Amino acid sequence: MLGHIIDAITCCGDDRDDNNGNKKMKCEKGKCKKIKGTVVLMKKNVLDFNDFNASFLDRFHELLGRKVTLQLISAVHGEPAENGLQAGKIGKLAHIEGWIPKCTPLAAGESAFNVTFEWDEDIGVPGAFLIRNNHHSEFYLKTLTLEDVPGEGRVHFVCNSWVYPAKDYNTDRIFFTNKTYLPTQTPGPLRYYREQELVNLRGDVTTELQEHDRVYDYAYYNDLGDPKKGKKFERPVLGGSADYPYPRRGRTGRKLAEDSKSESRLSIVYSLNIYVPRDERFGHLKMSDFLAFALKSIAQVIKPALESLDSSPNEFDSFDDILKLYEGGIDLPNNLLDDIRKHIPFEMLKEIFRTDGDLLKFPMPQVIKEDESAWRTDEEFTREMLAGLNPVVICCLKEFPPTSKLNPELYGNQRSTITQNDIENNLDGLTVDEAIEKNKLFILDHHDSLMTYLRRINTTSTKTYASRTILFLKADGTLKPVAIELSLPHPDGDQYGAVSKVYTPSEDGVKGSIWQLAKAYVAVNDSGHHQLISHWLNTHAAIEPFVIATNRQLSVLHPIYKLLHPHFRDTMNINAFARQILINAGGVLEITVFPGKYAMELSSALYKSWSFPEQALPEDLKKRGVAVEDPNSPHGLRLLIEDYPYAVDGLEIWASIKKWVQDYCYFYYKNDDMVKEDSELQSWWKELREEGHGDKKDEPWWPKMQNREELIDSCTIIIWVASALHAAINFGQYPYAGYLPNRPTISRRFMPEEGTPEYDELESNPDKVFLKTITAQLQTILGISLIEILSRHSTDEVYLGQRDTPEWTSDEAPLQAFDEFGKKLAEVEEKIISRNHNKNLKNRVGPVKMPYTLLVPTSEGGLTGKGIPNSVSI
Repeated sequence: MLGHIIDAITCCGDDRDDNNGNKKMKCEKGKCKKIKGTVVLMKKNVLDFNDFNASFLDRFHELLGRKVTLQLISAVHGEPAENGLQAGKIGKLAHIEGWIPKCTPLAAGESAFNVTFEWDEDIGVPGAFLIRNNHHSEFYLKTLTLEDVPGEGRVHFVCNSWVYPAKDYNTDRIFFTNKTYLPTQTPGPLRYYREQELVNLRGDVTTELQEHDRVYDYAYYNDLGDPKKGKKFERPVLGGSADYPYPRRGRTGRKLAEDSKSESRLSIVYSLNIYVPRDERFGHLKMSDFLAFALKSIAQVIKPALESLDSSPNEFDSFDDILKLYEGGIDLPNNLLDDIRKHIPFEMLKEIFRTDGDLLKFPMPQVIKEDESAWRTDEEFTREMLAGLNPVVICCLKEFPPTSKLNPELYGNQRSTITQNDIENNLDGLTVDEAIEKNKLFILDHHDSLMTYLRRINTTSTKTYASRTILFLKADGTLKPVAIELSLPHPDGDQYGAVSKVYTPSEDGVKGSIWQLAKAYVAVNDSGHHQLISHWLNTHAAIEPFVIATNRQLSVLHPIYKLLHPHFRDTMNINAFARQILINAGGVLEITVFPGKYAMELSSALYKSWSFPEQALPEDLKKRGVAVEDPNSPHGLRLLIEDYPYAVDGLEIWASIKKWVQDYCYFYYKNDDMVKEDSELQSWWKELREEGHGDKKDEPWWPKMQNREELIDSCTIIIWVASALHAAINFGQYPYAGYLPNRPTISRRFMPEEGTPEYDELESNPDKVFLKTITAQLQTILGISLIEILSRHSTDEVYLGQRDTPEWTSDEAPLQAFDEFGKKLAEVEEKIISRNHNKNLKNRVGPVKMPYTLLVPTSEGGLTGKGIPNSVSI
């Protein structure tokens, strides 16, 4: 350490600046000490090379002496501040050197600049620094590294933040070192700055928030409707009421619309310039810009273009017509191509929509890559309940016939009409009671969740049913469907119960065609549940309050902030995009998923049964009855379906996450009292319950956050939902549902009844009836355009077990634990690949010859069907 001090004691021999940047005096040899630092940042003109102001005015400001200045803040010496606190002493001004001559290529990239601080013994070891941007334009500050600090050596600051011109801030920006402190362990001189930074992030403005703002706050989902466009575009406010409970989203501060309930929409209809705190916006690498551009293009250009296609745009005439989407493409009229190209450069159009010349073409979905018809088999139909897009609904059947939880006073008799006679000939010699006793019967139940909305949904162009599907577990570990019940509300009123019909498996003739249609209605139900509940509600919407509360209540110095922050990357931004063009009134989701304008309202109804502890994978499996506690089994659970790919792989990922979180939390919290006495942690948890998920604040199941185990369990759930659960639900969208007949999202006709023309057509041309029943051509093309984009990994993705900044903390033990976490995930990946080669595990590949890879931790960029990003980033 003495060597470091001696090296730092050098004479600059140059003029010294006073705190106003003016030349003050000549440094006398041997009287001053200098600390050299390196600032890494990205200039705005690098990220937007057409920005004249960034490239020219910033240099002009440099010539005028309006530089980027920095001041160190002491972590050891303080002076009086507000509220009786000590504020760390502030050092002399230094400035970033060489801004003008630094040549930066016109592409996204980092630049390193020198900065030299005058050393003052009254400052001692720095714990933070202030930065003032006196330029015209913002820049992205990545790190500051000081070398040879007397008494400390190397000091590193991880910033990763946009710094706007000083005129946009009331106070200079502050950044802390990569050290980690609980509130009570924070060095006294830094406590004031720690608290003030949280105050700044909470904000107190009531006006519309601007791009440069850094305010995290809550709002209801009152921005989905657009009342000024007419009654057709009105939507209820989600959140803040018993009728429509919902998680909170980030506040934008936009004024209310004329109805005084809805937030006004952006004046530019397809603009994606929606406020989220600046550091929550996508980065500027290619994939992020591509995503924003692609989503906007779908809503603004492709959708109206397809609506104007040929005179019969609504139907595919055969399955061969659908295959042309991937093999040959769809011809687009020249006038539509010209219109599209006015808005989208050809190279971008080709990249986004696989358009070549006059054809709209898509990649071959994995589900039909090896076999074009295997998706139609019963085995694949049921396998995807365990290893497909929505493997989180199937339950063990404990009572026969299935019962309903709907209030009989309101909805009458909703008990299933499936009888023992319907299924016993398909139970491999078992009676129903024996099959239940042996845990051989399972159910995919979309009855109760849809029945209360079905009457309204079917007043639209949708014509569908609430469904129950009974499944039998065979000796080879696969499932087979034994009955499907399709139900409608009673025509005389809800209080009279359901009108139901039961269908059983058949392969031949018209009965075989009817069975294929019955499975399609089930797939429609499951697709809607997947998009609205499993995907949007339970990952995207449920996580956003955690992002907001963490930034409002946990300092960047807090260990739990450092633990969770990587798992919030881009979530607020993608959710804001969704509110603008996907889940809004008339948005892409309402057009492509069967509940239509009732979609978000339906998700609110199902949020009523949302429970935070049940988001834990083990608890979810137990709740659904597909696993039972068993101390002698791995992870303490025994799966009733041993070959359940999502659960088998998921439990290993879950255990890896929990071990990492436990090692991390035990390092900072030596006992339970430290959890209870952590003021920031307690404020964070209180705000999550009472604000972020405020409509659930009185639920008894919330952890009390009074001990280390509650903290570990809660953080594990948050990380699991944001990473692995979202990956399992999201990145298989195109591989499985890119071929819409496998996962139809809409049904447009009821089941043909004997004696009708529709029934006669089913006998003569079953494929055409199938295609007339499921998602139409426009919705198909629009839907697969969207899910292809949403199933892609960005080129700058950061996966579970990785960090984008290796020096995210200075504490060695957590760094070592994180390294072990990464190694454990690599072992899990090898196990998954090995299981996929085990021919005895038939559910892992199935008739479509598609291995289950959605929980493989790592991936390359693009459309891979694998990889677990850290966060809900797409």
